[in-house]
Amino acid sequence: MKQISQINTPINREIVERKIEELEVPEIGNASIREIVQLVSSIEAVTGDRYVRMEMGVPGLPAAKVGVDAEIEALHNNVAAAYPRIDGIQPLKDETSRFVKLFMNIDVKPEGCIPTVGSMEGSYAAFLVCGGCRKERDTALFIDPGFPVQKQQLLVMGQKYETFDVFDYRGEKLRAKLDSYLSKGNINCIIYSNPNNPSWICFNDEELKIIGDLANQYDVVIIEDLAYFGMDFRQDLSQPGVPPYQATVARYTGNYILMISSSKVFSYAGQRIGMIVISDALYHRHFPYLEERLKVHGFGNAIVHRVLYSLTSGTSHSSQYALAAMFKAACDGTFNFIEQVKEYGEKAKIMKKLFVDNGFIIVYDTDLGQPVGDGFYFTIAYPGMTGPELLHKLLYYGISAISLGNTGSTKEGLRACVSHVKRDQFGDLETRLKQFNSDFAEI
Repeated sequence: MKQISQINTPINREIVERKIEELEVPEIGNASIREIVQLVSSIEAVTGDRYVRMEMGVPGLPAAKVGVDAEIEALHNNVAAAYPRIDGIQPLKDETSRFVKLFMNIDVKPEGCIPTVGSMEGSYAAFLVCGGCRKERDTALFIDPGFPVQKQQLLVMGQKYETFDVFDYRGEKLRAKLDSYLSKGNINCIIYSNPNNPSWICFNDEELKIIGDLANQYDVVIIEDLAYFGMDFRQDLSQPGVPPYQATVARYTGNYILMISSSKVFSYAGQRIGMIVISDALYHRHFPYLEERLKVHGFGNAIVHRVLYSLTSGTSHSSQYALAAMFKAACDGTFNFIEQVKEYGEKAKIMKKLFVDNGFIIVYDTDLGQPVGDGFYFTIAYPGMTGPELLHKLLYYGISAISLGNTGSTKEGLRACVSHVKRDQFGDLETRLKQFNSDFAEI
């Protein structure tokens, strides 16, 4: 394998190294998402070179017009002058309840549908309350790989967590693996994303039933992150009230919190609004230790009147009207939100082929024996390189991503996000990958 110092790379190596040094990160290959964003932006500013940016999961499509129009109307109606209800405006609560019925086929009362400042606040609130329900239950369990910042939230809170990479524990194997953690008696909640960030695998009903059954057996809360709601493009999940529905653990347990984001499926990331949906049973459940700590009765009240009140005292008033309108239009069948985000899957298919044709491999390549779907993310590796090494070297070629190690994966490689890669960059990507493969392929 050639030494990098012998190669004339597309991006000036000295500038890349200087900017890495200025960032003051001990190992750039292990840098966080936001640190990579800052690094690449600073390199682009100095060199004028345009990176193929795959590091951050930011929507790359216009915000849903139905939401924008509704929010503008709400602002004209002077909602900006009034504080919103902490638990959400009634139209949004009603439309969220309707949305989960029509697209997931589950029944949840509107009171358990609560807006948050993005799913980030939703997970923070859920972790905080789940961690305070029982003194002996002091640990969260991540079914990884997953969203790195959720672990950072627990770090900030001073809460414990455990984690395992699900790649080798699909299907019935998942039962014994989960049982090995739950049987210790210290787990308060389990969190995963479905479709999964970053592998894009999707739990099926057999696996979700296993998770739900164990949640019932061990009395733990399941936090299901649906940031990519309906984006398993291998099946059509776009028709309200018509199967198939978005897969969910909610069919198998009442111990659940769903997190539904507006950021990806509605491209509404900038307004920072999402929903947590708490089951009717969990919303009204009493935990003596939680009530002793927070001086409030019931799990749902602890979320709303203690945690969310303390964090932000509610979610942007006008954006709640936007999300209510988007849910309503989706439920009415006048807004096919799945159709508008299929672009991500189409781009992923093209980009994956460019990488594979130039010596890379797809790390999480199968999903229960079938090829993994094409979506918002995919995972790549290059023979002979660790994930951090690959990331470092790709920066010289104008390509950025994040290390799979940051996601809790035990595999070597990178997470690649397709959203901010424009189709007019595919030519540059192919040229840079061809040179990379020529420069580093084993002879």
